[in-house]
Amino acid sequence: MEKKTTIYDIAKKLGITGATVSRALNNNPKISKATKALVLKTAVEMNYEQNKLALALKSGKSFNVGVVVPRIDMIFFASIIRAIEDELAPHGYHIIICQTHDDEEKENKYLDTLLNAQVDGILISSSNKKTKPFNRVLLKNIPLVFFDRKQVMNGVSSVTIDDFDGAYKATKHLIMEGYTRIAHFSGNRDIDIYKNRFLGYKQALIDHDIKFSTNYVIQTPSNTVAGRQALKQLLKLKQAPDAIFSASDLAALGAIQELKQHSIKIPDEFAVVGFSNEPFTKFMEPSISTVDQSPLKMGEIAAQVFLQQVSNSSGKKVKKNIILPPELIIRKSSSKLSN
Repeated sequence: MEKKTTIYDIAKKLGITGATVSRALNNNPKISKATKALVLKTAVEMNYEQNKLALALKSGKSFNVGVVVPRIDMIFFASIIRAIEDELAPHGYHIIICQTHDDEEKENKYLDTLLNAQVDGILISSSNKKTKPFNRVLLKNIPLVFFDRKQVMNGVSSVTIDDFDGAYKATKHLIMEGYTRIAHFSGNRDIDIYKNRFLGYKQALIDHDIKFSTNYVIQTPSNTVAGRQALKQLLKLKQAPDAIFSASDLAALGAIQELKQHSIKIPDEFAVVGFSNEPFTKFMEPSISTVDQSPLKMGEIAAQVFLQQVSNSSGKKVKKNIILPPELIIRKSSSKLSN
């Protein structure tokens, strides 16, 4: 087996001490830039691999960060994970990805697993309704950053979008297009993002003198089958709706599939707006209007907030509650003018 290069091999080649090589590799300010550059160049040439375990023991850091999401097979969360990784990798961090499938018990177990792994921070889109599980994280003085789905906690940062405003804009757009019987596919309103999307939808109706009807609101999981079933239910009403604002793109896609099955013209007879701007929405026929959540920006900022926390030497907690503006993207499924 090929012998691994050590700092002493590098030191011997350069005619300097092993201590100097170690300081250069660890970016010690006492070492000149020229020496650091030479050591790093030689380390690469000699295929030197730094011992991460030794570095962790020395620094007291694992250089691992936990990222917890409801699902990794959704483009929205996959994009956030990518942005977090891209932002943290240049700083030497690796990410450990956990998916909860919206299961609180599973989320709690993952929090324990990450704490036992001695991660340097946890970035999470939470499915929990309680803040208690996160107190364990704070007691260990580990940075905690919420993104997309958050808990309101003292000293804890979050990066979200304005879900209320996104829903309001989507519903108002349908009203401005002339639709008056607007239904809503709601997610689980125990989760704040879906609660706020429902409230934005409802407020837009009230502000434009359109009667709100509970018959037009159906709690719909984020998948096409649920969207089709919900649409079937709405079409059975004595006065069926003429538009839907869906809290998810997948449910919106299911509704469109069912509308086509009934030969209902979109958007002439029925309009649909989704939420999230999943990639498939722009390639469908008709293309689907939706609300963009800026996942890459959300992930990037969440990672930056974490880095600010770990580099903060004052001892004071860095708390930032950043709310990104949603963007309504109008496409064929809701705009008569674009057809």
